Amino acid sequence: MDVRRSGDRFRGGDPAPGVSAGIETLHAFSFGRFYDPDNLRFGPVLACNEERLAPGAGFDEHPHSHTEIVTWVVEGELTHRDSAGHATVVRAGDVQHLSSAAGVRHVERNDGEHPLTFIQMWLAPLAPGGEPAYTQVAGIADSTPYALPESHAMLHVRRQAEGERSAVPDAAGVYVHVVRGGVRVGGEELAAGDSARITESKGLELEALTAAEVLMWELGTM
Repeated sequence: MDVRRSGDRFRGGDPAPGVSAGIETLHAFSFGRFYDPDNLRFGPVLACNEERLAPGAGFDEHPHSHTEIVTWVVEGELTHRDSAGHATVVRAGDVQHLSSAAGVRHVERNDGEHPLTFIQMWLAPLAPGGEPAYTQVAGIADSTPYALPESHAMLHVRRQAEGERSAVPDAAGVYVHVVRGGVRVGGEELAAGDSARITESKGLELEALTAAEVLMWELGTM
């Protein structure tokens, strides 16, 4: 198990006035100008970015290709538009999946009156190319993981009360990201923003030390 702390993440964006006004980003992996050859990916997971957008802030139209982009809104509302004709609003508790395939362009903005926080995770597909696709699942339940067959992966959302325990999937790899609260897994205590990269997990439990919300990727290949 490789534990990475919130305070060690790369800080991007620009919360002050400027080109990227009102945007703060925390990167868990090597990303853009934050190049770290020892932190490029974990299995198919290429990025786990915590994005904080002030009202009116956003990312102008930009391209993606050969990447599965999964977004979890923590608070606020995310406005999404893409070149495949999708225009949606993603709210807290929704899972959004944009399969960029051979290429797609999109815009992400906070058009609401309140701050927006979302976790965006990029995974490598098993095979490149294809046609872009878009999926949005509103109010996903803890008991219903989101399957991502394109990357041989499964996203589990865990909302647990203090003292509650749940099983960590037995898998080739598991990527754990704590959204809120504190948890213990494999003897390690994790706080909000911390993550754990687990290889060949077996018989582990996730114990909530406080009320907690956790995103957990079950990875079939590493």
